[in-house]
Amino acid sequence: MNMKLAQQRLLIVGGTSGFGETVAEQALAAGATVHVIGHSQAHVDAALERLQAKAPVMIGTALDAQDPDQLGVFFSCQPKFDHVLSFLGGAMGGGFLDNDVATIRQAIEDKFFANLQLAKAAVGHLNAHGSLIFTSGAGGHPDDASGAIIGNQAINTMVAGLAVEMAPDFRVNAVAPTWTPTGLWRKLTIQQVDQQAHDFAQGVPLKRVATKAEVASAYLYLMQNDFVTGQVLHVDGGVDLGVR
Repeated sequence: MNMKLAQQRLLIVGGTSGFGETVAEQALAAGATVHVIGHSQAHVDAALERLQAKAPVMIGTALDAQDPDQLGVFFSCQPKFDHVLSFLGGAMGGGFLDNDVATIRQAIEDKFFANLQLAKAAVGHLNAHGSLIFTSGAGGHPDDASGAIIGNQAINTMVAGLAVEMAPDFRVNAVAPTWTPTGLWRKLTIQQVDQQAHDFAQGVPLKRVATKAEVASAYLYLMQNDFVTGQVLHVDGGVDLGVR
């Protein structure tokens, strides 16, 4: 067990599936107390059933994390956290001409403004030397992931700004994974996911996609290293290196 996280309190916003749930699993194994937030009670209950079988120190709350009033009520009723992790935001495909303005604006709203709002709500509810960790993204291009690219770039800029504003008492970082098979792609069949993973891997220098566990371990690293702040840790197999 890594003693750094033992007895620490983690809040994982979007922790009922995908990367968030895998981070919760790894943090529980490291001795942390984990509180996950999901959008629906059904998702929260299902995640708790899976995770509590591995570690009993597990709490869940269903709320709309993009609603500032619900966030305010939640934080006002909680003890302070050592780390707040966010997996807010989704994916979108297509360029600027392929999508209408409303779709692009919504992708940016869901990715950047939702996380900025969370940061503002959480900043007064961190223990000393705690941290905020956001989720950015790697891979993709402006012509085939327009709104998502802008959202990720905005997250990176926010991390750099908040890291200075919140120092020296707190740290702020982000993880930037590239395309990875997670629940985000639940609408695809197993065959479609396998095909997409195969096709995507051809453009990755390591010639494969990441596992959820590999991505999750980056969040644990950022929680445990007290001298890392203002950074965006890419877990992408080198996809942005332009290697052919």
